[in-house]
Amino acid sequence: MKPNTIKDLSIQIRLSGLSFCILNRTTNTIERLQHMQLEKKSTPFELLKQLKTIIESNADFDQTFDSVLCIYQNELSTLVPKSLFNENHLADYLKFNAKILKTDFIDYDTISINDSANVYVPLVNVNNYLFETFGSFIYKHASTILIESVLQNSSKHKDIELYVNVGNLHFEMIAAKNKDLIFYNTFDYNTKEDFIYYILFSIEQLKLDPETVKIHLSGQINKDDDLFNIVYKYVRFVDFLEPFCNYEFNFSKQPSGKHNNFILLNSFN
Repeated sequence: MKPNTIKDLSIQIRLSGLSFCILNRTTNTIERLQHMQLEKKSTPFELLKQLKTIIESNADFDQTFDSVLCIYQNELSTLVPKSLFNENHLADYLKFNAKILKTDFIDYDTISINDSANVYVPLVNVNNYLFETFGSFIYKHASTILIESVLQNSSKHKDIELYVNVGNLHFEMIAAKNKDLIFYNTFDYNTKEDFIYYILFSIEQLKLDPETVKIHLSGQINKDDDLFNIVYKYVRFVDFLEPFCNYEFNFSKQPSGKHNNFILLNSFN
């Protein structure tokens, strides 16, 4: 690495896959953007094995990073208003809407923009490996980045707007208005019919109108696929949500769509 070159690494961890992104801040260039999709959900042990294989077999990771961020994307999270939050009761908050084990390590992120805590389960074995490999690093839950990014950029909206971040067989959904978080949830789906059912059900519960509400899509969804087509069939105003970056990234290899990497690219803000 050239002298005075600053590089950041973000790694996105989910049981169904891994993603890696290296940003050269000196040239503002995304030098590596890699996704690995697994055939099925793996165990934490299997996931660590895959992570080791990728990192230890690629020279791009054998360099000094100014910062390393690990992003956990799973359904094992819950939001708690800061006024009700006590860090001595993390398991109590999480056990009501997630299956957790007594041996699970539980931590939380602070979301200052809406004065809340995001309680979740990171993977201790992955954290230990990353510390051994890179030294000091930061970890967050993916929904923390998603919620912060959306709320920071929703101040111009006078009406409730919806944000759907699509993953492989799951998606996160946010309703926001003028920096207020109205709704957040995550859903599993197997078919396009599952996908649109949860969206339309949420619209109904929020008392919104599919003819007027705006939906912003990000993640693993594109204009020519079945998921987009079925949303556009039932909702009038649909577009893609590009990362809310303070600057325009250069890419050593141009991605198919910036909205596909919404959480990873926003992690560098």
